[in-house]
Amino acid sequence: MNLRRTLSLVTIPLLAIVLALIVGAVVIIASSPLVSGHLDLVLPLRAYAALVSGAFGTVNGLIQTIVSASPLILAGLAVSIGFKAGLFNIGAQGQFLVGAVAAAAVGAGLAHAPAPVAIGVSILAALVAGAVYGFIPGFLKAFTGAHEVVTTIMLNYIAIQFVAYLITGPLRATGATFARSPSVGAAELPVLIGRNGHLGILFALVAVPIAWWLLYRTTIGFEVRTVGANPDAARYAGMSPRWIVIATMTVCGLLAGLAGAGEILGITGYMPAGYSTNVGFDGITVALLGRANPIGILFGGLLLGAMRAGSNLMQIQAGVPVQMIDVLQGVILFFLAAELVVRYVFRVRAARAQVTELQTVSRSYGQQTTP
Repeated sequence: MNLRRTLSLVTIPLLAIVLALIVGAVVIIASSPLVSGHLDLVLPLRAYAALVSGAFGTVNGLIQTIVSASPLILAGLAVSIGFKAGLFNIGAQGQFLVGAVAAAAVGAGLAHAPAPVAIGVSILAALVAGAVYGFIPGFLKAFTGAHEVVTTIMLNYIAIQFVAYLITGPLRATGATFARSPSVGAAELPVLIGRNGHLGILFALVAVPIAWWLLYRTTIGFEVRTVGANPDAARYAGMSPRWIVIATMTVCGLLAGLAGAGEILGITGYMPAGYSTNVGFDGITVALLGRANPIGILFGGLLLGAMRAGSNLMQIQAGVPVQMIDVLQGVILFFLAAELVVRYVFRVRAARAQVTELQTVSRSYGQQTTP
């Protein structure tokens, strides 16, 4: 029975990936005259082979895959835990940014402190900032009925402008050639393996089993899943949907903030004014690929991380631009959202009485959470 359930959970994501690769191959062939001057039917094979080689062909490539996957896994958890409570957390992007700027600010302030203190306090600042930014839409949802999709989208834009203000103003590094924060110095995460396998990769590896344990082995996890499945039944059982919603969104923000800390303290070492990343939005794809299960999210994050890590070699060896990865990811997301299309193409029957997280979220739209 467990095997059958596992197969039913992984079937659609795997088929969505297959369809995305087919669509990607068609796009690559159609654009091949721009790359090689003629219609090249084998260009997709060379591109995909280079992609795999770049991600897994060397030790450094494998490490880069894990490094690229780590923030995606944390962002995926930030989205999926919200799914479990019937919430669609599109605000992981904003939560990521406020966590990142908090880590950058505190790290710069403690740049000359002992490394354990600087790292620990910087990470704590990112956790608190992300949690607060997740608390806001959770509170609004619980006490006003404002849907989290709307509020988190607005908060994303606020976070972008807030970061730009801080970095171009009070946090701008003196003498820098472009607007950025000072270097984090001692708060920089140490490299554990390879060229850039920093300590931050452990954040995601530790967060996955903790999230699984909280969701499936604790009382609070049971309450979160119950509220997501049926708020009325949860209320009748003595639970408080309001506080579950607030706590869930706070934890989601905390995880996204942690992802931001890992990127700033482990990769860049400072915060630019226009920090360009899609980690928060990519977390939605990771959450859907993993079927909102922490174990599935681990593999979904590794897949997208591998695509990012291998894209440069794909461009060098096959001449296919790295932007092709965005196309593949977008097509994967489309087929995950349009599950009926995948089932129709491959003649896959839906499991009886199966309710997906997105159906739970859409059912909750416009509802106010009452005590």
